[in-house]
Amino acid sequence: MDHPCATPVAYHSFEPFYAASTQVRPDVMIVDLETLGQDGHLSRLAAAQPQAMLMAISPRESLSRSLAAMEAGAHDVISLPIDPVAVAERIDRFLIQNTRTPRGEGLRRQAAQGAGEPRDLTATRDPFRFESFVGGSARMREVYDQIRRIAPSSAPVFITGESGSGKELAAAAIHARSPRAEAPFIIINCAAIPGELMESEIFGHVRGAFTGASESRAGAAEAADGGTLFLDEIGEMDLALQSKLLRFVQTGTVQRVGDTRPRPVDVRILCATNRDPHAEIAAGRFREDLFYRLHVLPIRLPALRDRREDILPLAQAFLTRYAREEGRAFAGVAPCAGEKLLTYDWPGNVRQLENAVRQAVVLHEGDALTAQMLPAFLIGEGGLSLRHEPVRGSAAPFGARRRGGEIEPLWAQEKRIIEDALDAFDGNIAKAAAALEISPSTIYRKRQSWSDRIEGSDSALFTGFAG
Repeated sequence: MDHPCATPVAYHSFEPFYAASTQVRPDVMIVDLETLGQDGHLSRLAAAQPQAMLMAISPRESLSRSLAAMEAGAHDVISLPIDPVAVAERIDRFLIQNTRTPRGEGLRRQAAQGAGEPRDLTATRDPFRFESFVGGSARMREVYDQIRRIAPSSAPVFITGESGSGKELAAAAIHARSPRAEAPFIIINCAAIPGELMESEIFGHVRGAFTGASESRAGAAEAADGGTLFLDEIGEMDLALQSKLLRFVQTGTVQRVGDTRPRPVDVRILCATNRDPHAEIAAGRFREDLFYRLHVLPIRLPALRDRREDILPLAQAFLTRYAREEGRAFAGVAPCAGEKLLTYDWPGNVRQLENAVRQAVVLHEGDALTAQMLPAFLIGEGGLSLRHEPVRGSAAPFGARRRGGEIEPLWAQEKRIIEDALDAFDGNIAKAAAALEISPSTIYRKRQSWSDRIEGSDSALFTGFAG
């Protein structure tokens, strides 16, 4: 493999390779697991050359093999076929950013010597990064390649993937690598804005257009002029607004609410959804003509369970970040914790992993993140997704529970289930809705109906007391 700053030397058996490595201080060592990765070779190299990047090559993606290699001291495991550009980027990043704290280096030495302390998997690993993404799996390298190719264009991009898989990061990376990078990047979350306010948020309004419109205001489309407009969870947009968005895409002009004058804007549109757009079209919830206007450059983000080799690098990145923020000494992930992380299904994807690591950092102290520090859903029945187990926070099973001999009303059961799901996802309505297999707008409507019921109940009680 060619590298502008490297003097490569190749060996076909381990002992000459090991002997040569003791004579110099190599910056990078690349080992083929098929020929040189057996009989403790990796751990010997890691112990002898702690300053070097130890990269292992596997002939196929194998979770158990990758884990074993990283436990032995490998910083990275790559699968065939090799992407030379991606490998060179990983090496460059390691050489530029390779800094180790004394605590982290000491923990790694303990691991190499087989000390009794929890052995660190990732304390010295510098995970592969692309823009704000962490992870160098084959699935993600395909995504990075797509982003590189489509970023220079001005054509619309349609991003799909489960909640928490990184759709907003993909949109930000496309903008950052585009000719519009210095212009605004405006985000509208269609699941977080009530439908009646959405049109004004996107297209703006003029003074007096509706009650409360005391002054004219530009919308997100005008704010993004010259840059990029990212419509997240576009599947939550109602059909009436979809028709106006279609006109905007076709004409390149916006018309503020209450105005008759179209305003030209130069905006690249990126959109994302966690739903199957073809199923939404078939169900009549998404306009087919709008879909084909937006679905020019598609990107599909893999679920975290489909790129498990990225779980430990992601966990290490989150551990490093939150340990620094919270003033903790964590340097790496112990094997017992790594096994739990690797075998869980992660229905909430990267966001759920991030929250799990952050919770552990806030609640615990130590040099290594151990299994006992992980949230309960990870150290209980591992490997189950939230969709296959009760939502956390419910003290009793779902159903028509009795209150003093009475059946609990259906609306109260719905309220309890939805609130438990919101608790499980830290108040994130889009993720809770995905887990419950309902739309975020349903949660908004239900919450409003609960407020009306509670207010009505309070009023009735007060009137009875006064009488």
